[in-house]
Amino acid sequence: MLVLTRKTGEEIIIDGHIRVTVTAVRGDKVRLGISAPPNVRVDRAEIHERRNEFGEESRAPEMVH
Repeated sequence: MLVLTRKTGEEIIIDGHIRVTVTAVRGDKVRLGISAPPNVRVDRAEIHERRNEFGEESRAPEMVH
């Protein structure tokens, strides 16, 4: 696991086409913005696990907020 320190407004780039931006830090909560191509599914961990549990991985990617 790579651990990075970023300030609000700073970004990391994954594989040249996925951009993760720190949009806010409030107390113990960090808000992230993620830009990825439409064919890359971006889910919260609990949504990812639910999709795997119910076999929904083959469905088209959806935006999850």
